[in-house]
Amino acid sequence: MSEARPKRMVIRAPNWLGDAILSLPAVRDIRRAFPDARIHVLARPSVAALYEALSEIDGVVVAKGLLAEIRAMGRGFDLAILLTNSIGTALAATMGGVPERWGFSTEGRGMLLTRRAQVPANVRGRSQVHYYRAMLAAMGLPTSDALDTSLTPPPAWIESGRALIGPGRFFGVAPGAAKGSAKQWPPQRFAEAADRLSGELGAQVVLLGSAADAGAAAEVAAAMKTQALNLCGRTDLRAFAGVVASLEALVANDSGAMHLGAALGVPTVGVFGPTNPDETHPVGRRAIFVRGFAECSPCRHITCPIDHRCMTSVSSAQVVDVLLREVRT
Repeated sequence: MSEARPKRMVIRAPNWLGDAILSLPAVRDIRRAFPDARIHVLARPSVAALYEALSEIDGVVVAKGLLAEIRAMGRGFDLAILLTNSIGTALAATMGGVPERWGFSTEGRGMLLTRRAQVPANVRGRSQVHYYRAMLAAMGLPTSDALDTSLTPPPAWIESGRALIGPGRFFGVAPGAAKGSAKQWPPQRFAEAADRLSGELGAQVVLLGSAADAGAAAEVAAAMKTQALNLCGRTDLRAFAGVVASLEALVANDSGAMHLGAALGVPTVGVFGPTNPDETHPVGRRAIFVRGFAECSPCRHITCPIDHRCMTSVSSAQVVDVLLREVRT
């Protein structure tokens, strides 16, 4: 650590919702290390609102694209901590005039960083929580063992979510997933699980996701015997969090929705197949996952080149049973 303590610093957030949530323990470590600094988060529009719910953060700067990030970095920050891996984010901090720039030497960006380290081998294949913290430790910052990804949505977010779903009891189904269809549990399985959960919980299903998930949600709704409220594409992140925080339970793929449910303390089950739950499992006191097995899993393919056997190996009964055990504990 240098003797000069930063007065204004910026944390460059990860770009994906799930990664952003898994970075929260590191963000809390940064606040503990710099209790007197003004700490801002620079984030893409898709995840920026998440950090508004953190008391550890003094402000959120929204930027998308290199030129916008350069301008955002040029706001008088004296330290940038880059939780991202890209050379572009290091270039933005450099061109924005931030004198101290810390991060992993990924994508050949080491020459742009004033404090750098190689990614240690012992974090590969483990949760992203450990990845971000390993970077802080390599920079000389103390880190905690606490896996605190918790979020408390502001009351206005809850009100926005409740305005969309109305009174009553609800549970969520998030059938989409970014980066291709391989991570998506079959719509028929989601429908079977939703129908059973509706009866077991005495609650209505809410289909959740972005506009890109509308097709998957429509397939689930068409296969269901009970009625569903489809909110895909109808929520921004604040309202989305407000809806999820109001749920009795949530079923999701390995996705941002899964991580958000876990962070909000909602009983959440994630369905895994082509991705490795050791790396991206949900982190939260009421979060669990079910993993499908196949000789080719985890493959990380965007689309399955064969018969999607890892995901079809997961039955609706498996998912419902583990979720009900969590709900009833």
